[in-house]
Amino acid sequence: MMGRFILPWFGGGPAVWTNCMLFFQAVLLAGYGYAHWLGSLRDQKLQSRIHLGMLAVSLAFLPIAPRAEVWKPVAAGDPSGRILLLLAATIGGPYFLLSSTTPLLQRWLHIARPGESPWRLYALSNLGSFLALFSYPFLLEPFLRLQTQAWIWCGLYIAFAALCGYAAWKMSARPQPVEPGAVPATAAYGPELSDVLYWLGLATCGSVLLLGTTNQITQEIAVLPFLWIAPLSIYLLTFILTFESDRWYRRGIFAVLAGVLAPVTCSVVSLSVVIPVWKQVGVYLAALLATCMVCHGELARARPSPRHLTTYYLTISAGGALGGLFAALVAPRIFTEFTEYLIGLSGACILGFWGWMRSGALTQWTGRNFSVRLPLMALLFGSLISVYASFTNRQPDIEVRRNFYGILRVDEPGADKNGKYRRLTHGRVQHGLQYLDADKRGLPTTYYGPHSGVALALDALPHPRRVAVVGLGTGTLAAWGVEGDTYHFYDINPNVERIARKWFSFLGDSKAKTDVVLGDARIQMEQELAAGRKHDFDLIVVDAFSADAIPMHLLTAECAEIYRQRLAPGGILALHISNRSLNLEPVTLGLARYLGWKAHMVVIAADLIDDNKGESGSRWVLLAESQDTFARSKIRDTFIGWGAPNDPRILWTDDFASLWPILKF
Repeated sequence: MMGRFILPWFGGGPAVWTNCMLFFQAVLLAGYGYAHWLGSLRDQKLQSRIHLGMLAVSLAFLPIAPRAEVWKPVAAGDPSGRILLLLAATIGGPYFLLSSTTPLLQRWLHIARPGESPWRLYALSNLGSFLALFSYPFLLEPFLRLQTQAWIWCGLYIAFAALCGYAAWKMSARPQPVEPGAVPATAAYGPELSDVLYWLGLATCGSVLLLGTTNQITQEIAVLPFLWIAPLSIYLLTFILTFESDRWYRRGIFAVLAGVLAPVTCSVVSLSVVIPVWKQVGVYLAALLATCMVCHGELARARPSPRHLTTYYLTISAGGALGGLFAALVAPRIFTEFTEYLIGLSGACILGFWGWMRSGALTQWTGRNFSVRLPLMALLFGSLISVYASFTNRQPDIEVRRNFYGILRVDEPGADKNGKYRRLTHGRVQHGLQYLDADKRGLPTTYYGPHSGVALALDALPHPRRVAVVGLGTGTLAAWGVEGDTYHFYDINPNVERIARKWFSFLGDSKAKTDVVLGDARIQMEQELAAGRKHDFDLIVVDAFSADAIPMHLLTAECAEIYRQRLAPGGILALHISNRSLNLEPVTLGLARYLGWKAHMVVIAADLIDDNKGESGSRWVLLAESQDTFARSKIRDTFIGWGAPNDPRILWTDDFASLWPILKF
């Protein structure tokens, strides 16, 4: 829910999710640290009073909904710090208390009922997280506004605080726990340093695998928010299975699976361009299941006496935070590829192998003992191949740039009938193409060719034309510029401008005046409106939806009002809605109805274009206040009956938007 609140403010990309995960892992560590410290106090009444006070203080954070006017970024750049600060100021207090509940209540249960094992409560806690994770996108998000969700959550948190406070009050009446000298010697002594480091390594590796898999799937395959759920669900499921009962973690089976799937996954990473998308997703998720079962299964096998459970959980949460820190903040700055994912695969195999060694497997290494020898050989094989792949995971690209917004690649894959060309890609999405021959380098290619909707929109406007473009790419649209025209590009990713100016010449060769504004387009347009710039564009081109993690805030009613105020009389709003995973037609129709404007769709199939010079198939929706605007050009509705009164219409707002109804199955 918090990620959904802030996604529109920070570009709508999956890195927002990664930073949210980092925050929650860091606060989980703080909560477990608090539970460990509180549980170490000898005075049971003091423990209860402190926790009751903390619960009361956490209520001051309610309601938790962040305010856009306070937290929206005003400048381009890496917003990681701002995201973490926002989350700390809004949800930080309540989540800190929530995160401390599992280890603290398990410790209190152990004190109240020494004969009962508390470990299954950890599985139950993760089961609750698992069910909540699945219920949100299917039962809550499509039917409830964000503000309504926030108020419901606040009500449930107040109920939680009351119940937890009651448990703390009941514990204050309990007698003091026994002193260390009164318990068995094996339970009185704390875990050794080697045990703590082993727990830390396993937890860190599991966290890196979770975020590495998420990045690999959402940024390299399909940046589809629904795919964020799958890796986290598997991650939680492995905790549930391994801590619920020893029967679920079959050590030998999962060791072999991890050892085999790690090399297979490394191969899929290197050959991703020739492997179908859903096969890649299947392999990545299967590898995550096997490797996290190894990490968390070995964690469960290595758990200490319940007397030391807060130390144990504190170490696990520290590992989760370290993994999140590495994947979210460190890796994007030191790697140009998702190398942390391959490191996680190798780490799982190495730590799994070490777990076998710790339990005396070396003495069982015999020629006939295949139940031990085979898993160990598989883990060794998987670790060696993964380590090798992490050092050789380099694509034959001209330039690769990675930052908060993902990985951009510039390459020259070859030639077509028009000659050699250079292209820019982000994951599997192409963001521009330019021919290298001097006589063809000025051709408007890909989605901006002469048959495209945006070309028809430009043709409908008299010269000179003032054009705003949301989404720079390679700057291809500037190829349509003529003397007197102005092209004003917006892009949230600074690396896009660097690449467009260094490796492509559309901006430099354009006859029009061009400039680039870095930052979220909607925020920048709002600021320009506040400065008095109104009705200053003849055409607004929004080309930010070809990837699957679309910036939904650019298609809401509130944003439509900004477009209305920036367009000059007789202007056109052009929306590029080509998308492999989402059907954006109902949303654009809803936007047209809200504005009261006329809408036309222009659909071009690349194989039907005569004398194709790099033009791609595309799907554009053009909106204008008056039908007369379209009458001056070749614009026509290419779908007979499209936009009829009975066609589905969906109006998104900043407070209510869901991708589920428009997902292509």
